[in-house]
Order: sequence, then C-alpha cells, then structure tokens
Amino acid sequence: MKKTISYIFVIFMAVITLFPFVYMISSSLMTFQEATSIPPTLLPASPQLQNYSQALKIAPFNRYFVNTIFVAGINTLGTILTTLLAAFSINFMDFRFKKTLQMFFIALLMIPFEVVIFTNYNTIARLGLLDTYAALILPFMASVFYIFYLKEYMTSIPEAYYKAAKVDGCGDLEFIRKILFPLSKSALFTIGLLNFISGWNSFLWPILVTNSKEMRMISNGLSSFTTEAGTQVHLLMAASTITILPILILYLIFRKQIIKGVSRSGIKG
Repeated sequence: MKKTISYIFVIFMAVITLFPFVYMISSSLMTFQEATSIPPTLLPASPQLQNYSQALKIAPFNRYFVNTIFVAGINTLGTILTTLLAAFSINFMDFRFKKTLQMFFIALLMIPFEVVIFTNYNTIARLGLLDTYAALILPFMASVFYIFYLKEYMTSIPEAYYKAAKVDGCGDLEFIRKILFPLSKSALFTIGLLNFISGWNSFLWPILVTNSKEMRMISNGLSSFTTEAGTQVHLLMAASTITILPILILYLIFRKQIIKGVSRSGIKG
C-alpha cells in the first residue's frame, strides 16, 4: 500500500511539473484562436509549424543565440579553470591562513547575488564596460559554490598521489594536468554543464549591463519579444519553446553525467 501511494504521489507531482512545459509546446503549434480559446484547447487540430518561423522574423533570435552561447561558453571555461586551481590549492597545498580563507569563502556562500549586484554594476560602469561582452563575462569567471563542490569531490583522491608526484619532480601545474584533471573529469563535466545552463538562463545581470538589442541574451530577448509580438499568444509560446528547447535537449542527453557528478561530490541540494 505504501509503495502504491508513493507511486501515485510521484506521478501526480510529475504531471504538475511537466504540464506547463507540455502545454507550452502544444500552444506553440496552435492557431491564435486555439491558443486563446475558453475552455483551453489541449492539442492543436493541425500543427502550425510556421509559428516558429514567424517568431524568428519578429525578433533576431539568431543573434540572441550567438550571444548566449558565446557568453555562457566563455564563462563556463573560465569557471572550470578557476574552480580547478582553487580546489587543488585548498585540498593539496598548505599555506598560512588557509582555514581563514575557507571560512571567508563559506561566508560568501551566505550572501545572495542580489546583495552584490549593484556593487558589481558600479565596478563595471567605472571601468567603462557597459554594453560589452566583458561586462557579461568577467563577474562570472569564478564560483565559490563550485569551488567547494569540486573540493568535496577531490577528497576521494588520496593526498599520497600529490606527494608521490612531488617526489618524482612533478610540478603543481603538471600534477593538475596529468593526474588531477583526468581523475576529476566527471565532476568538472557536471560543473561545466550546470554553469552553462545557469548562463543560458541568466536574466537580471544582462538586462542591467546591456542596452542595445545586439547585446541581448536569450532570456532578455524573450522578455522583449512579449512587447514586440503583442497579443499573439501562439507566437509567444513558439518563442518560449525555441528558448528552452536547446538547453532541455542538452540536459536530457547528459542527465546521467550530472547525477553521477552530484552523487559523488557529497553535496546535495
């Protein structure tokens, strides 16, 4: 009985979670009359694939995609590099004030991003970087959360590896490249994928530091599209589907790697 109730509960919650996404995709294939009908139409009588081409004509989503992929890709590479170096230093190196530094990093995890966003904006403005790719990239080249994520993952790597490498004359960067990086590939892959998804969905920061249409990210472009498309609900749903479909496919392809990396890191939530 308990198992049956558990299955019913899981199925019920899955339906509640998935219904908005399924209905969004279904609405993107409807006519205007079907998308605005009362009671709502669940399935289109005839799929309107031209809704997607019309949505792409109204707004330059191609440009938004290029901007988002470029910025999220550079941010991801930068985050992987800084995370790998920082986690290595905390795990394998001994230096003064190491524990103090870790406590400082943990304190930073308690501070919401919204608290420091205006300080970051002021810094970017003083540097004259507003409405540039640098403004979108520089503040997100490192992540305290991912540093501790990888640090916990590296606790499974024996410190004897590092000591043996030093005895054999291996430098720190060589140890990272030849030993640490291959052993941490699954965690780094998870970090990269989650960071890319986060960059793809970024909304608040890009809308603050960019002004021109040419610098918009995909989420900002979708927000602006609601004004440009007016009351054409079916086109709004088509644009929303275009926005989330690539990242959804990416997650479905690599979901096993994400779960594997999270389960081995020891960090949940």
